Amino acid sequence: MSAFRSIAVVLLACGLLGCQTQGERQVVESQEFEIDDLAKADIDMVAEVNIRQSMDYLRELARKLYVRNPNQLPRGGHASRAAALDALFGLRRPARYPGLRGRRSSEAIQLAFDETFVGDRVAAFVEGMRTMLLDGYGGKQEFYLPDMLDPQKLHYLARNFEIAFWKLGHDRDASGELFLLSNALDGSGDLSFERLAGKLIGLQDHMAQVVADTTNRRIKNVIQTVASAVFFPI
Repeated sequence: MSAFRSIAVVLLACGLLGCQTQGERQVVESQEFEIDDLAKADIDMVAEVNIRQSMDYLRELARKLYVRNPNQLPRGGHASRAAALDALFGLRRPARYPGLRGRRSSEAIQLAFDETFVGDRVAAFVEGMRTMLLDGYGGKQEFYLPDMLDPQKLHYLARNFEIAFWKLGHDRDASGELFLLSNALDGSGDLSFERLAGKLIGLQDHMAQVVADTTNRRIKNVIQTVASAVFFPI
């Protein structure tokens, strides 16, 4: 690997560590070496770490949303938060999450803020984010030497996450109530949603820049107002 790529990978690793808040102390554990790793470039392994970390953040996002919105559990047919999280992230998770009218990615996120939707809005929002994340990485969670990531898609993924989190904190129903509660405006409740948003967005921005630098591809920056933006196709 060239010196330039080495620097890029180190910078991304620093970015991943920088996503942790000062109050958090997490043990960094290495993955055991597998023979398949011989067919991976360093950037491939960094992408895999990035996806795993993003999935962990999305699971934590789902947990926090269910804490703030326990009324969504019975709408999804779940008896507990643990059951709801297992349906979203468990090993037996179906290819298409049930109850979302067959929708995924941005369409599932939009469903969470649809007045006519009678299902689990937390599941719609998080499953939309999860499948959008996978789309940004070409539908894969494991990468090998022939695989090529698209930095523009990763850039759009970060922007889409910004739009999704803006909708989470601002979209309201006809009576003026938020579809889903997250950060409390009066200072009560769980106030860590913005930190999770920053981590998820930052990871994708870091990855987009590293892929762009290592493939000599430029990212087309798009400037738009989040409040009036639509999701980018990925």
